[in-house]
Amino acid sequence: MRSPRLAALELRRFGRGRLPRAALVALLVLPLLYGALYLWSFWDPYGRLDRIPVALVNDDKGATAGGKKVTAGDDIVDGLRDSRTFAWHEVSDEEARRGVEDGTYYLSLTIPSDLSRRIASSSGASPETGALQVRTNDANNYIVGQISRTVFNEVRSAASTKASRTFLDKIFVSFSDIHDKTVTAAQGADRLNTGIGKAEQGSKDLADGLRDAQNGSGRLVKGLTKLDTGAGDLQDGSRQVADGTEALADKVNGVYDQAGPFLKGNEKTIGDTARLVADSARTVKDNLDVLVKLAPGAARAAHLNADVLADVYKTHCETVAVPDPVCPDLKRARTAAAEVATVADDLNTLIADQDGDLKTMRDNLGTLQNQATALERRAPHLYEDVDDAVKKINKLNDGAQKVAAGAEKLHTGLGTAQSGATTLDKGIGTAASGAQTLNGGLYKLSDGSGRLAGGLHDGAKKIPDYDKKDRDQRTGVMADPVQLASHDLHKAPNYGTGFAPYFIPLSLWVGAMVAYMLITPLNRRALAAGSPAWRIAFAGWLPVVAVGVLQVAALMAVLHWAIGLQMLRAAGTIGFLCLVTACFAAIVQWLNARFGAAGRILVLALLMLQLTSAGGTYPVQTSPGFFNRIHPFLPMSYIVEALRRLITGGGLGPVWQACGVLAAFTAGALALTALAARRRQVWTLDRLHPELSL
Repeated sequence: MRSPRLAALELRRFGRGRLPRAALVALLVLPLLYGALYLWSFWDPYGRLDRIPVALVNDDKGATAGGKKVTAGDDIVDGLRDSRTFAWHEVSDEEARRGVEDGTYYLSLTIPSDLSRRIASSSGASPETGALQVRTNDANNYIVGQISRTVFNEVRSAASTKASRTFLDKIFVSFSDIHDKTVTAAQGADRLNTGIGKAEQGSKDLADGLRDAQNGSGRLVKGLTKLDTGAGDLQDGSRQVADGTEALADKVNGVYDQAGPFLKGNEKTIGDTARLVADSARTVKDNLDVLVKLAPGAARAAHLNADVLADVYKTHCETVAVPDPVCPDLKRARTAAAEVATVADDLNTLIADQDGDLKTMRDNLGTLQNQATALERRAPHLYEDVDDAVKKINKLNDGAQKVAAGAEKLHTGLGTAQSGATTLDKGIGTAASGAQTLNGGLYKLSDGSGRLAGGLHDGAKKIPDYDKKDRDQRTGVMADPVQLASHDLHKAPNYGTGFAPYFIPLSLWVGAMVAYMLITPLNRRALAAGSPAWRIAFAGWLPVVAVGVLQVAALMAVLHWAIGLQMLRAAGTIGFLCLVTACFAAIVQWLNARFGAAGRILVLALLMLQLTSAGGTYPVQTSPGFFNRIHPFLPMSYIVEALRRLITGGGLGPVWQACGVLAAFTAGALALTALAARRRQVWTLDRLHPELSL
């Protein structure tokens, strides 16, 4: 009888009564219950964390930083409520402690009373770190404690990022304030530079004016010297004229013979002398007017410039935290301006003190100028006028006496004027020198203030000025500069999908194990008939394979349509699982055929070895060395890896490798079963009286 027919007969006996049919149904449903219930219970535990009761204690009292209220505790509580990570219960610290101890809450999160104060201290002189307090109890549940550490690390990171954003935002606001203040300082430096430029131009004008005044005073001194000399001569001459006119009246006829030729030969000399006297008198008078007019204005301008420089020096060198680099030049300029103001005051005081004498001298100089001018005009006609002069000699004698007296006074006044003019010339020289020094200092100050203004403008351009949008962008990057760019090549949608490659072969192994509790591994009819060993092996293997295929169909239908398992390669998964159940059936068949009752124990032992070394939960590298060593030699190791690629995605290399390994295990197990069948065809005492039976 052929193997398929023997397999069909083996299956047909399950339809002869209710109990066999119920056993067959149980055989089909057992892997379904085993695999589906396991996966269903583990399907998406992380999606239901909001059902886990967790105590939340918010003792934070808040704080104030930069005039704003900081409520870090309330912000964290609001974020936790929105996240719905756990079922949060806001309680007191004592209730939380008691609840974690007695199991009411799996764990607790406590926000300390000084959290906001510590976070706000980041903007002060003594920054402190805040700490969230987590209380766990592994006696309640170890896995929840592990999950909470991950969740609370994310909470801590989010709170730290928010605190960092607040701190960094203040820094960027400070940058904007510094930028604005620097722009204001640059504008002030521009105005200072403009003012100093005007002061420098004014000091230049002052220096030029004092230079002109010094030149004029020099000419005045020279003119007065000449005028004084001429006045002395005039005094002597007028006295002689007076004496002569007196004698002339007596001896006019006798003197005429001598005077006529003299006048005739010296008319030009007399005219030139008279013109010189007139010019000198006019020059002295004009320069006196200029000196009197310019002296008060020069004094005021000198004081104004001195005050401006004093204010500039005080602003940039005395009232600031960091003195300006041009302070030494400003100090010298301030001192020079003060000296110029002092000299101008002295000159103005001198002019004011001599005001009466200067006025008299100005009047006498006017008279002298007029008379000298008239003498110049009449000089060419002196010879012709001698006759008139003789007639009027008596009048001339009276006038000559007056002129002699006036010349004496003029000579005395011009001597005083010459001395004052010399002093004035020296004072104006000192003022001119000081004005030159002032102008040089102001020039350096103007250049320095220009560089200061330029530097402040350049600095303002380099200092960032962030608006709210820029601040938000930059604080976000700086508070959390490194992001995790996670890219899952073949992401499992949930926890159950990730564990399906582990639980599905487990349920199929259990199905094969239970099947051989109901179906004999070696067909008795074939053994009794003396059929070939390979046919006996196939006759005992094919019924379980057929049941296994039905188990695969039922299991995957429920997993897909009832629980929601999504397979990237559904057809490949079903086909591969049929190969898996064929391999498992062959291995379990051989263990039962070769070792009998002890084989069932070996089936369980082999299952345990495969479960612990397959790497279905944690990577096998995390297991002890023994499991790493047996990992490559057990079929479930390859099955788990292949199912991951078929269900979730990825290269098919491990799938083809697994198919080859399963085919080799299947062929080897069938060959060993055939060998065991051949041995069973020989009856021994052990077979008649087994030591152990189940």
